[in-house]
Order: sequence, then structure tokens, then C-alpha cells
Amino acid sequence: MYARSFIDSLDFARNGQVISGEVPVSELQRLQDMLANQQGKLAYRIQGGVDDQGNHYLDLSVTGHCQLSCQRCLEGMDYPVQLDTRLILRDQAGLDAEESLAGQPGHQQEFDSILAEVNLDVLNLLEDEMLLSLPIAPRHEQGTCQATGSNNMQQEKRQPFAELANFKRNLSK
Repeated sequence: MYARSFIDSLDFARNGQVISGEVPVSELQRLQDMLANQQGKLAYRIQGGVDDQGNHYLDLSVTGHCQLSCQRCLEGMDYPVQLDTRLILRDQAGLDAEESLAGQPGHQQEFDSILAEVNLDVLNLLEDEMLLSLPIAPRHEQGTCQATGSNNMQQEKRQPFAELANFKRNLSK
């Protein structure tokens, strides 16, 4: 079982701390519906810091491989994970203000923001960022998918027209 890590996110960022490790894919419970199997590990590294504007941030890096379920054939497909992101730490008022500005024209946000927490669950943070980075409908590359019944699909595509032709012939009799 994976030992969960918790950090005081603002203190972590203020002191430029670093945490790294590996997490088994099987520990990412919310990810399980997208996976073909639970094999694999993901290496992560989180480094805190403060930028020139005084914003506290976490730089998050995740690398590894997981097996996603192809939405065409439902078979497993190897998916390389290379995630690098910066997350700005905000209090609730800062997040609310940012959300109200998000819909206004000309407002662009350079980095995503998260709520600064005294007990930030590192595993939940990794899982959140993984879920956001994965494709909505993962599929093998065109031509490499081993979709079973692809011939049946082609026949089904032809059947409606064949039935329409039969229908027309029967009407003309």
C-alpha cells in the first residue's frame, strides 16, 4: 500500500521544498475507469517556489506509462505520461476573484490555480492533474487499432442501403 504524503502547500512553496517519489497506478482510484489494467508506476516531483509577483506555486512533474482502454476496440493501449505544470496557490477569495475574471474578454490565465491547503494530499493532487491531462476518448492510432468486428461494422454500414433498395424494389412490384 502506498504511504500518502501531505504537505502544507504555502509553507512548502515559501521554503522551496521538493518532494518526489513513485506511486503505483493502482492507487489512483478515480483513474481506474479509464485504465485497461492497474499495472505501472508513475514517478512524480513537486517543487515549491515564489515567483517575482509574490505568488506561491507548485511545479508538478509526472512521468511514466499507464494502460488506457481504447474507445474503439476496448483493448489496452500504452499511454506515455509526461506531465509538467505549474499551479498557483490561492486562498478561497483569490480563487473566487480569478473565477469572476475568467469569463471577461481579454483575460488570460497563464497558469492554473488551486486552493492553498495546510494538509494538501499529494496523491489527490497527482490524480487530479492526471485526470485533466488524459485524452477524453483515448484511441489507438488510425490503422493500428485491433477493433474486433470491424468487418461487421462495414457490413452494418452497407445494410441500411441494401434494405432501402429491397424496399424500393418491393414497392415497384
